[in-house]
Amino acid sequence: MTATINERKIAVTDSEAGELEFHVLEAGEAGKPALLLLHGSGPGANARTNWEWQLGELGNDFHVIAPDIIGFGQSSHPEDPPQGLKAFTALRVRTLHALLNALDVASATFIGNSMGGIISLAFVQEHPEQVDRLVLMGGGGAPIPPTPELIKMITFYKEPTVEAMAGLMTAFVADPSFFGDNLDAIAGERLPLALRPEVERSHRATFAKGEPLTFPPEVLASITKPTLVVHGENDKLIPIAAGEYFAEHLPNVEFDRFPNTGHWLMIEQAQPFADRVRTFMNAS
Repeated sequence: MTATINERKIAVTDSEAGELEFHVLEAGEAGKPALLLLHGSGPGANARTNWEWQLGELGNDFHVIAPDIIGFGQSSHPEDPPQGLKAFTALRVRTLHALLNALDVASATFIGNSMGGIISLAFVQEHPEQVDRLVLMGGGGAPIPPTPELIKMITFYKEPTVEAMAGLMTAFVADPSFFGDNLDAIAGERLPLALRPEVERSHRATFAKGEPLTFPPEVLASITKPTLVVHGENDKLIPIAAGEYFAEHLPNVEFDRFPNTGHWLMIEQAQPFADRVRTFMNAS
């Protein structure tokens, strides 16, 4: 049975950005082990597009929390956002800490896709007591050059058309036939979300020139939380080399490679991913 997905708004206060609001999707019972699902970046990205199926599935066993990260979707978009990935990530870590406190969640397993993985690694350094385990899926933050597809995603607003959105979406999966005949329709639905002025502002700020954010081996060696690294072998945005890097340098890690899978592993391999999360959560 698919768990019911509820949505609500949660207000938080940040020391620098002031009053902000999260749009949060939840499934499962409070008090069960908490999973915090953190979506990736990209124009129009939000919790529902990344996690809707997983919320319904994993909500049968866990308290699953999937926010639109600050600067995405229906959550707040600061009018004067931090510039650059490192600075904006610091704000996102602070506000997620405040969100968990507002939800009275003492600790959670962080499951981060792409940029969500970057935020998860940054968060565990600042608030290790609030992190039980980590799952990095196509996680960013490895010191490897950006792929052409990632650069297209970052520079999407140079030519934000339905065709560009459709091309971007095919880069997220191993096989474009995954979308069947619905690609143009899905791209057409997503484009208006991406073209909201506040969404574009937050995207441009996230990827503005600034101090880069990567995790060197000595930092990863200090992160001792049980960690599951999963990566699609055909990931065109964050190549499998990133997963291999994290698997090499995190000290308490399991690493699973998914063949014939791209960046949206949690969508392309929905049931196998959910099953793997359950196995990982039940491990001693």
